Amino acid sequence: MAPTEKVVIFKVNKEEYAIQVEHVISIEKTSQVTPIPQLPNYVKGIVKVREELVPVIDLKNVLYKTDEVINDVTRFIVVKTDQLQVALLVSDAKELLEIESGHIKQVGFIGYEKTAFFSGVIQLTNRLITLIEPNQLVSSLEGIKEIYEYMEDRYLNETEV
Repeated sequence: MAPTEKVVIFKVNKEEYAIQVEHVISIEKTSQVTPIPQLPNYVKGIVKVREELVPVIDLKNVLYKTDEVINDVTRFIVVKTDQLQVALLVSDAKELLEIESGHIKQVGFIGYEKTAFFSGVIQLTNRLITLIEPNQLVSSLEGIKEIYEYMEDRYLNETEV
């Protein structure tokens, strides 16, 4: 039997993307986002998920430079990265797939700096799904260091009180 990988499939701007399940903490219905001024456009603010404050990253803004509109099907995919937990705001997320590793193809534009977080393309019979590596995604975002420091300060201050 061929080795397999489990991935969470989601949509952004009608295109399908995936993240390996080991990075995913949960998929949540969208809830009230608390805006934080002076953050980059791709950060919608912070949200409390399972008693943790996490920054909300609008994946549509990161990928397409337009904002996601929150509605009944938009979701937060809460992922853990080496730096911090983030809630990725996506158009829809509802599928968990087990993919044979042979269906994941490397693509030439991975070397391009702005798309370094695309780790491959899942090639199925009538679907192409872009695989995103969350550590690469988060570390590629401009201003993420400051957001990490803000979240760390805020979390430490809350726990000391």
